[in-house]
Amino acid sequence: MEKRWILNPTNGADSSAIPWPEICDLPCFVRLLQRRGFTSAVEVNAFLQPRLRTLSDPFLLPQMQSAVERILRAIDTSERIVLFGDYDVDGVTSLALLAELLQSYGANPALFLPMRMEEGYGLSRESLERYCHLHSPQLLVAVDCGTSSVAEIAELRARGVDVIVIDHHEPKTTLPDCVALVNPKLGDGRVFTYLCSVGLVFKVCHAMLKTRPAAGFDLKQHLDLVALGTVADIVPLQEENRALVREGARQIAQTKRVGLRKLMQVAGVKSPISTEDIGFRLGPRLNAAGRLETAESALRLLLTRDETEATQLAEQLDSQNRTRQAVEKKILAEVEEQIAKHFDPARDAAIVAGARDWHPGVLGIVASRVARKYHRPTFVIGFDDKGAGKGSGRSIEGFSLVSALAECAPHLEKFGGHEMAAGLAMAEVNFPGFREKFLEVARARLTEEQLQPKLRLDHEIGFAELNFKFLHWHEMLQPFGSGNAQPVFIAREVEPAVEPRLLKERHFAFRLRQRQGAVQRAIFFDGADAPLPPAPWDVAFQIKPEEYDGTIRLQLYVKALRAAGPLEC
Repeated sequence: MEKRWILNPTNGADSSAIPWPEICDLPCFVRLLQRRGFTSAVEVNAFLQPRLRTLSDPFLLPQMQSAVERILRAIDTSERIVLFGDYDVDGVTSLALLAELLQSYGANPALFLPMRMEEGYGLSRESLERYCHLHSPQLLVAVDCGTSSVAEIAELRARGVDVIVIDHHEPKTTLPDCVALVNPKLGDGRVFTYLCSVGLVFKVCHAMLKTRPAAGFDLKQHLDLVALGTVADIVPLQEENRALVREGARQIAQTKRVGLRKLMQVAGVKSPISTEDIGFRLGPRLNAAGRLETAESALRLLLTRDETEATQLAEQLDSQNRTRQAVEKKILAEVEEQIAKHFDPARDAAIVAGARDWHPGVLGIVASRVARKYHRPTFVIGFDDKGAGKGSGRSIEGFSLVSALAECAPHLEKFGGHEMAAGLAMAEVNFPGFREKFLEVARARLTEEQLQPKLRLDHEIGFAELNFKFLHWHEMLQPFGSGNAQPVFIAREVEPAVEPRLLKERHFAFRLRQRQGAVQRAIFFDGADAPLPPAPWDVAFQIKPEEYDGTIRLQLYVKALRAAGPLEC
């Protein structure tokens, strides 16, 4: 679909009192910052230079005191502690971090990850039976799940098991009866709502260490785990998440985890570590195990101290990731076939696809690709040979999946998640009814304006302003990700200085000249999918430092290109 190019408006906040020349002496970068709505120099400096020393008191989180006291009591009385996690990167890193802290106190917690295919997500009845049989817990700490597990936690309490939940998922009307529910989305305070579960576990660890220091345990050195889980879970990189991920990326670059070092080798990741490295190279490999089989190998990789085991596990995860890509590619092709038959962009405000034998471990990735391509809320559902279905959904701006699923509840067995990502379980016989109802809800809630894809542009800039000083300040905006997207710039009235060079029949390499005479190198991945319009062009792009023959240069990455024309604001 054709995108509308829109220059993002200024935030509207009054920043006239900010002494901009004292903060930055580069006018074009100051103009970019002014668009972000800062109202004080303190806000600007906190954003550009996030510091761990500014982290807030972890006891601001709901029920933190109860959680800390109960965990420490279990350690003191040598109770059997089970740490229960999810099979994604957030869940695995959460377990690794909490386990290492408890071990530093002398405890020996059992670690439990559910099997996606057999036991499903969270504190399911099937997983409950297995970990109770294996470990006979006296205290169970559920991480990255549990907020909605009312019946399962009641069953555990009946068996004499105390439960602590550390979770960031949206609560429903009825909450579980547990010792503590550490969830930032509870209560009136609603602090730290941007944290994922490993961020919350970091807060729990911080609270425990404030209460009782652990000799030899440096929480800062464990921020490699926090950065991995936070970036992979695509939570907003705002406020404290900026400090956690920025310092965590530095810790990854110098990590003492032999398994993580081996994984970086097979993934081709080198220092300095970017959120792109985490989100597209390390995260998918850690996720691959849990998507296809069990996440045990990812957890072992993060915890092992054995060089040989680390090498084997890193190679295994890399192989599983390639398998995951092949499975994903096959399902995506079949989803595209259904879209071609059933989807009408003028009529349909959402997309729902489903079939038998689609592996549930990759449905979220497929849904994400479809939602981005067609700019529609999307659910992709796979059914087994008994008609039991599991599905994942991804949304677009302005449409809450969890709220929409609540209206579709009669067709579902269970559901949960966030505004932008959700999961569900349903019987195959209810698929037509769900599809019809979900499309109806989407059509009622989404306007034509919301259904029109847009290319949001952060700042108009001239090629002459793009230099290494600007690149230095641009990198101060890191880490990029959800809630702090990398800026997309627009340069207008641009033409090729030489004939564009076609790479691998898919990409274009450019030397672009602006009317003022400045020339910049650029690459346009997948730019050959459509013919280039007549010059002059408007070019939307991002910038990155790139090493070439031992020197660093500024590289433009073209996001879109069109014939020069008027720009919406």
